[in-house]
Parts: sequence; structure tokens; C-alpha cells
Amino acid sequence: MPGRIEDYALIGDMQSAALVCRDGSIDWLCLPRFDSAAFFAALLGDEENGHWRIAPANVDPMSSRRRYLDDTLILETEWETPTGVVRITDFMPHRGEAPDVVRIVEGVTGVVPMKLELRLRFDYGHIMPWMRNVEDGVIAGIAGPDSIWLRSPITLKGQNFAHTAEFTVAAGQQFPFVLTWHPSHLPPPEPVDPMLALVETEHLWLEWVGSFTYDGRWRDAVIRSLITLKALTYAPTGGIVAAPTTSLPEAIGGIRNWDYRYCWLRDATMTLEALLRSGYTEEAEAWRQWLLRAVAGSPDDIQIMYGVAGERRLAEWEVDWLPGYHDSKPVRVGNGAFGQLQLDVPGEVMDSMYLSLRAGLQPARHAWAMMTALLKYLEPRWSQPDEGLWEVRGASRHFVHSKVMCWVAFDRGVRMVEEFGRPGPVDHWRRIRDQIHREVCEKGYDPVRMTFTQSYGSAEVDASLLLIPQVGFLPPEDPRVIGTVETVRRELGENGFIKRYPTGQGMAADGLVGEEGAFLACSFWMADALRLIGRKEDAVAMFEKLLSLRNDVGLLAEEYDPRLRRQVGNFPQAFSHVPLIRTAYDLDGHDGPWASMA
Repeated sequence: MPGRIEDYALIGDMQSAALVCRDGSIDWLCLPRFDSAAFFAALLGDEENGHWRIAPANVDPMSSRRRYLDDTLILETEWETPTGVVRITDFMPHRGEAPDVVRIVEGVTGVVPMKLELRLRFDYGHIMPWMRNVEDGVIAGIAGPDSIWLRSPITLKGQNFAHTAEFTVAAGQQFPFVLTWHPSHLPPPEPVDPMLALVETEHLWLEWVGSFTYDGRWRDAVIRSLITLKALTYAPTGGIVAAPTTSLPEAIGGIRNWDYRYCWLRDATMTLEALLRSGYTEEAEAWRQWLLRAVAGSPDDIQIMYGVAGERRLAEWEVDWLPGYHDSKPVRVGNGAFGQLQLDVPGEVMDSMYLSLRAGLQPARHAWAMMTALLKYLEPRWSQPDEGLWEVRGASRHFVHSKVMCWVAFDRGVRMVEEFGRPGPVDHWRRIRDQIHREVCEKGYDPVRMTFTQSYGSAEVDASLLLIPQVGFLPPEDPRVIGTVETVRRELGENGFIKRYPTGQGMAADGLVGEEGAFLACSFWMADALRLIGRKEDAVAMFEKLLSLRNDVGLLAEEYDPRLRRQVGNFPQAFSHVPLIRTAYDLDGHDGPWASMA
């Protein structure tokens, strides 16, 4: 049985990532890319589906303490045992010839008996590779296109379809283990020097952190979120995945289990803003370039999400041989929402382009032509129902958030003409923008309850309504904004956290039954909204409460279950860490390079 979601820490090389449990087991790893098939899939099943555990023998499996080494993605895990203290250092070096996972066992005090178990299972725990000893300290596993090599100073023996070893480590001793993936038809790559790789990886992370511009009240939380965001970046293209996992449930035992190993366009503006305000213009430009490449072509073909290299076909299928995280079925690979109509996405794209110009990024060649084509595409469609921000799998609706973001699309087009001299039919765009605004205020607002609603004519509210003042649709002091914030807090709040929309009473707006946890991004949005309407003390208190949900190494999943008091959903989640950064900056008055954009 896998650990709790918050028991895991992240390591990665900016092309893929692994999750390491507090019991010393790597339970999730996909290579060579985030969206490749996993060969450690115990996270969605059990040890038989693939894992790699190194830990002290015959003691409490959970570590005594762990941390990231300074501001890096190098994980240090320590166990205090009756006979001594042992430390394991886990990391993935920045990729050279092949992806590697390095684990260094180090004796700190005394002498500690250790146990290692390696179970390789390719294709999400489905295929058992052919394992062989190549030479002393080197074993290889091959199946189809995949090959895994493990190099170590410890001899492993095969038994029960696994490789195991028992050894002792004394104070001052170090035993490195290096796991390497490569295509099975190619010669094995040159082995890395694990100790040199450790030094180089630490140097590269600390050098990257050196560009960080914020040293305020929540500096540690912000830098860990930025490091996580960097780790979720697919370096060859600049694309940023929503999470490195699939099918971690939004409610334990539930069916809201989705594959998040892709890049969502709606994350564009918030991600771009977080990077720019933190001083990372190079990463912001790489993300913008990924965005422009992904949407290139006919606007009719625009999708809400793409693969890390811009792939469009993300067909969804169920992995029926995996039981799911704590029996949460189904396990899904791919994401069928890629073909949905979500009318907020053009607004996110236009907003990110406007934001990049305000930030002083050089105008991308041909970008404006693409933006004007996008507005032409949106003009006859903004009045249609869609699947909305939350990618509902029920009936399409006139979601208020989608209409607001259609307003954003035309508003940003107008602004880019007025402020940056871009050519375009600005009067026409202005008329459409104003028409959308009138319609939303007439059809999406309930004057009796004094709140905007989830969709035209609905009685429910939706946490996405909290973004209305953030995007400039209405000013924060508008009574309609204040009423909406108060209604969302009252009707969607649970133990001080905010849910996306009502669930649990029959079929929800998403077309599914059952509950889910509080959505952490929405809770950060509430803190922002409270600040905007003048309730800064409440905003700070809520923000601090959200920070307390981070696990011991500063990571957040997609959601939090207030009843079970545990994290749920895919992990770690970019859509949780990005709004954390924004909220910290806004509450602390941090502008940095943002000052010129105010």
C-alpha cells in the first residue's frame, strides 16, 4: 500500500520526476518524459507494480526527518535507529546522455543494517522485464523499447521477481546507487560519477536560485514553490506540466482521477506572472514560446492542453490492471478533456501575451497575427455554452467564468492596440467586449442573493467567480464583487478552505457523483479576493492556514480533504504552487521587476 500523498517528496531533472516516500521507496517514476509509461507504479497499486526501496532493516519504516538540501531539489532523508543514524540522498542529475536517478546511502553515526528491494515493472506495472547480471555491481532490465541499468557497489540477488540486498553502513561510509534508463536498442550510456553529479546538481540549483528577487516574509514557501515549478518544466521545450502524476484521486476511493502530466493553456497567465515577478525572465520566455508553438495553426484547432512538446492527441484510456491509489479507480492515462470547448482559454492566451508585453519581453514574431486570428475565432463562439474551467463531463453550460474570460480576450486585444500600437479593429473589439460585459452582468448575476452564479440561470456559485476582480472585469469595491466573495466563502467554504463548486448531492456540474476535497488554488484565490476587498487580516490568516497544509518538504497536492485531514489529488500540483507565489507577493507588497507594469 502506498503512503499518504503528503508522505512523498519530489526529485527530477526537468524532463521527468520521481516521488520518494518517507519509508525510502521510490513509488512513481516515468522515463524518459513526464508522460512516459511508469516503471515504478506502486503509487497506484502496490510493490508488485514496481518500486525501489532502500531503508534500515527491522525498524519503523518511516524516516525520522527529511529535507531538501538548501534551495535545491536534492532530497536528504535520515533515520535514527537503535544502532546509529543513516542518511539517504536522492536526486536526479541534470540530464546528459541519459536520465539517471542517484541514491547515496551514508552512515552518519554507529552502524546501521540496511535493506534494498528493486522491483522493475514496465508499462505501468504491467510488463516484467528480463533481468540479468551484466557484471559485478551492474544489473540490467530489458523489455521492448526500454532498458534500465543499476550500478552499485553492493551485489544484488534476484528472488521472487525482485532484486534485493542486505548490507551495513558505518559512520563515514557511502554507498552510491545509480539507476539509468536508455533505449534498449542502443549501447548502454557511459555511467555517471554519482559524487561528482551531486556536486554539479547542487551547484546548478543554487546558481538558478541566485536570480530570485524576493526576500520577504514568506521567502521559503515561495522559493520552494518556484523550485517545484522549475522541476515541472520540460526543459527541451519550456512546457510546464500540471503535475508529474496521474490518477491520484480528488477523494479517496472516488472516481475523479485524471492524468495531469500535460500542459494546460489556462495556466499561462498565472505561471508567466509568477516567473516574471520572481525575476525568471528566461523561464517566462521559454513558457511563452511553448505557448505560441502549441497554438500555432488554425484557431479552429486550438486545444485547452497539449503534450510537453506540443502534442495534440492525448487519447484517454483506463489502466485496468492497476487497482488505483488506495483503491481509487479508474486509473487513467491521457486526458479526454483535450477535445473540449472551453471558452476561457482564448482569454488566458490573450492575457498572457498582454502580460508579456507589459513585462518588457520582446514581441514574438508573428504572435500578433495569431492573436488577431484567435479573436476572430472567438467572435462567433463566445455566446455558446461550453465545458468551462473545470472541464465538466456533463452538459455544456453558459459558465460565467468562461464569459468573463471571453471579455478578457477582447479587452486585452483593445489594450494591446491602445497601449502598444498593435494594428487591429479596436472599435469593433471594444463593442464586443462591452456586449459580453452587459450580458454577464444581466444573465450571470443574481440581484436577490447579490452574487454572480456558476452559470446563467443557476442557483450555485463557483470559486472561479473570485477571479472577476483579479482580471479587471469589475473593481474590487463593486458591491457585486463583495457580495460574490462573501457568498462563495459561505457556500463553498469547509473548515476555512474553498471547494470549486457544490458536490456530493446527486450529480454535480461536472457530470460526476461523489465528493471531492477543497481545491487549494481556489483557497488561494479567496485569500487574494479578501485582500482586494479590504480584509487583509482575514487574507493573511487564510494564507497562513494554507501554508500549514504543505508537507514537511513544502509541497502541495491539488486538493485537501478537511475531514480526513490529508492532501488529495495529483501531486505536487503546479496549479497550487503558482497561486501561492502570487498571494505571497501581493500580501507582502512585493513588486520587484513588476513595478514598471503597474
